[in-house]
Amino acid sequence: MKVLIVDDELLLIKGLKNSFEQDSYEVDLALEGNEALRKVSLNDYDIILLDLILPDLDGLEVCQKIREISNVPLLILTANNEDMNKILSLEYGADDYVTKPFNILELKARIKAILRRTKGINQKPNEQTVIVDDFVINALGRKVSLQGQEINLTAKEFDLLLLLATNPGKVYSREELLEIIWGYEYFGDLRTVDVHVRRLREKIENKNKSYEYILTKWGVGYYFRNAH
Repeated sequence: MKVLIVDDELLLIKGLKNSFEQDSYEVDLALEGNEALRKVSLNDYDIILLDLILPDLDGLEVCQKIREISNVPLLILTANNEDMNKILSLEYGADDYVTKPFNILELKARIKAILRRTKGINQKPNEQTVIVDDFVINALGRKVSLQGQEINLTAKEFDLLLLLATNPGKVYSREELLEIIWGYEYFGDLRTVDVHVRRLREKIENKNKSYEYILTKWGVGYYFRNAH
């Protein structure tokens, strides 16, 4: 597995690099935002760890620019524990975040959970292509098209759509979605789910109409409409 660490704290990235290499990860480093963007444009990574405070660019700007060219899983490292900072990270396309200082075992657990879903592990052969309403979902290739037009989704957005679309009419609470999609005991805010649902809706729903695919069961959670 190849990981890109984007951070200017030399002691931190040295420790992360040594720990990841012990697990046979291939590690690449970038100390600045522009350097990270250049490397992302030239290389394929399995996951990116991105600090929000960089010497040249704001980390959220880097996150947004990465999302313009790649759907690689992206995990934010932040020393700012404010809820709005975390929510903005998700709004800009991050799949997850951890707050510094963090436990390396928790960090690795989050990475493995993201990659397990990104790589399509445990998908059955007959689930490789799923057709629901106007969606064609390639579960192994992790691609989605709506009425013939491909939609670019992040790892968590894809997982969320796949779960809801393949269980139409089933209402999932935000707690259930955190447990299923994130795949570990999540030390975060339930608004994480709301942010991902909102981003997903922005990509698949007709902005001139009310929601027709991902619906809200008020006071309970979210569900995908029953197929026609």
